[in-house]
Amino acid sequence: MPDWIPATPGLLRRVSAGAVLEFMRASHAVTVTEVMAATGLTRATGIAVCEDLMERGWIRELESHKAAGTAQKGRPARRFELNERAGVVLGLDIGYAKASVEVSDLRGTTIGRASRPFAASGGAAGRLAVIEDVALAALGEAGADPKEVLAVCAGVAAPVDRHGNVLATQEFWGLFDIGLRTALHDRHGWIVLLENDANLAALGERWRGTAAGVDDVVVILASERLGSGVVEGGRLVHGSRGSAGELAYLELVEGVGDTFGIAHLARAWAAEALAGDAATALRDIPAGSMAAEDVFAAAAAGDAVARSIRGRLADRMARIIGTVATMLNPELVVIGGGVARSAGPMLPDIRSRLTEFTATPPRVEASPLGDAIVAAGAVRRALDYVEANSLDVDLNR
Repeated sequence: MPDWIPATPGLLRRVSAGAVLEFMRASHAVTVTEVMAATGLTRATGIAVCEDLMERGWIRELESHKAAGTAQKGRPARRFELNERAGVVLGLDIGYAKASVEVSDLRGTTIGRASRPFAASGGAAGRLAVIEDVALAALGEAGADPKEVLAVCAGVAAPVDRHGNVLATQEFWGLFDIGLRTALHDRHGWIVLLENDANLAALGERWRGTAAGVDDVVVILASERLGSGVVEGGRLVHGSRGSAGELAYLELVEGVGDTFGIAHLARAWAAEALAGDAATALRDIPAGSMAAEDVFAAAAAGDAVARSIRGRLADRMARIIGTVATMLNPELVVIGGGVARSAGPMLPDIRSRLTEFTATPPRVEASPLGDAIVAAGAVRRALDYVEANSLDVDLNR
């Protein structure tokens, strides 16, 4: 079998249409001349492709006007732009306690959001019902019909293989093996992609965060539990069964010992301190409402107990990042998740300790995306799917 594909008219048409759409997504109103310059197409081919994409609904032609006061002769140049509301995509972040959804147009602009908690005991059916309800609520906020959804990507807190199957070899991972793809397709006809949440966090960070333009990066979700997404050479790493980036090995690392995250440990260590007789401003926090943000705020104000907790967390994260840097040698490690914005004050301590734990210390930053990081990556993954399959997507359903 040949290792090349014949350049048939159909293939050339798809390549040309893909190139024009890619240019349109990164531009606003463009002329055929600008399309030609960006894609290398002839004028006749450029016009034919634009007219085909316009007929399919992907782009629209703008009304042309001569510039006021000009002596331009003949017909003004035709101008086209992407029809960003030709459809929408959904990015889902499905955690243990809640589901969050972001609706985006085809330029990646967020036009709707919603979030809802799961019931304490609802089983797979209950979780599916919440996910569907929150997706429809987000679409309602966006003013979009469910029929406009071109693709959905859902991030779950479990390994997912290349075929979109959840690795349910642990009880916790099994909570996310609920038949989501089949359920949403059967009910709404949606194409649903499943991915590990930390992997999507890495995609989201490279798209909208501090890792833009970085090809070797690890994003560590660090709120309640630790998990990481790995990008190497610009490519997301999955592993044979989708568990690349899993951090269960931390149970064997001296000074770490488990996979609890910053938010969980800040609360737990604060509770330990409050059980004793230490004088601390943390006692002013109402019972049951202690959060990592409270600990970091008290530390910033000079509270000795809170500063001690922050130091312990920084030491722990330095050890974790040191192991990641030794094994994967990324240029950048990003701390992500809802706790990231308040964890910034730990960064100087983490950076100063890194050389104790690795000979190849990376740059370390905190994500600016907060708890929207997974949904952002899910939107990016859904957009990538739509962009790769544009000519196979029916916009007139």
